Amino acid sequence: MSTVLISGASIAGPALAFWLRRHGFDVTVVEKSHALRGGGYPIDIRGSALGVVERMGLLPRLREAHVHTRQLTFLNADGGLVASIRPESITRSDDRDLEVRRGDLAEILYSTVRDDVEFLFDNTIVAMSEHSGGVDVTFHSGLQRTYDHVIGADGLHSAVRTLTFGPEEQFHRYLGYCFAGFTMPNHLGLTREGLMWNEPGRAATLYAVGSGESVHGFLSFSRAEAPFGAFRDPEAQRELVASTFAGDGWEVPRMVAAMKEADDLFFDTVSQIHLPRWSSGRVALVGDAAYAPSFLTGQGSSLALVGAYVLAGHLATSDRAFEAYEREIRPFVEANQGLVEEGNAQLFPGTPEALAQRNAALRELTTMPADAARPEHSALTLPDFGSVLLAP
Repeated sequence: MSTVLISGASIAGPALAFWLRRHGFDVTVVEKSHALRGGGYPIDIRGSALGVVERMGLLPRLREAHVHTRQLTFLNADGGLVASIRPESITRSDDRDLEVRRGDLAEILYSTVRDDVEFLFDNTIVAMSEHSGGVDVTFHSGLQRTYDHVIGADGLHSAVRTLTFGPEEQFHRYLGYCFAGFTMPNHLGLTREGLMWNEPGRAATLYAVGSGESVHGFLSFSRAEAPFGAFRDPEAQRELVASTFAGDGWEVPRMVAAMKEADDLFFDTVSQIHLPRWSSGRVALVGDAAYAPSFLTGQGSSLALVGAYVLAGHLATSDRAFEAYEREIRPFVEANQGLVEEGNAQLFPGTPEALAQRNAALRELTTMPADAARPEHSALTLPDFGSVLLAP
């Protein structure tokens, strides 16, 4: 039985583990966190990815977890109303698309494989050495093992990618924005809705996925250079965000205070990953580690789910699996990464003129029907690997 080590237990990793087990592989997943991360901001599952979760048998559970956001309200610098619109007017979603909390999706995926897959939490890969018989892996804990293949599903700042291809900076396409996400009290009593406040170059968002006592807070801002030095320094992240929003009005001071105290702060840049190839020898990448599209596209989780399905299928059926995987989905990935070129960043305008133009466009959306779903979301017809699948 072929052995595969997957680094990362968020979305792409457990999804890949599911399909590899169905194809008869012996799978281990290593995750740097001490446990599965719960909660989290909402993510979308659209287009071709819906076919993947349907084939996994997870569609009913995910429909139960669907957030059903009712409206997004945009506010000016004084907190006054700019426009209140339906989310699909911006996201270009159709009736089948799903919006679920990231942690809910991760937990559902994990629950499907935890009894059949070995998970090594609170551990990471620190060294790999490939040879004719496999890949020798050394873990942070000191554990050493050999696997037939190693797959990096460890996100935008992938350690497997760095070990295999070199420093992140050469593949990191920074799109000019940073953001901090965190949980805070729902003192405004929001229910299934979002509020976004804007000043040029800065946005503060409160997002309620239900009607509970907490909401998701987001503070996003434009910045000329990516703050690479802050990626692994939470205090530097808090200081950068707080100084950027110092003196702002509306609910921003309360949000900054909550951000400073949050135990679930998630800070990152709005960026993409562009690699000339996604594999080397017995090592490959999937999801954000290989082709992060940025949250401006809303397609990160969908690309991860599709990529995991296609990669596992080709590992089971193709002599040159990694080449076949890349050939199959690179056009799909590039089409969805290209969505950011269509002006998605207009939600976070950097100048007074751009902010005025965005507000005018939002007001028009309140009187216009939602556009049709983007064709890029469904641009890949899922290949059929079903003839070799084991019984679930």
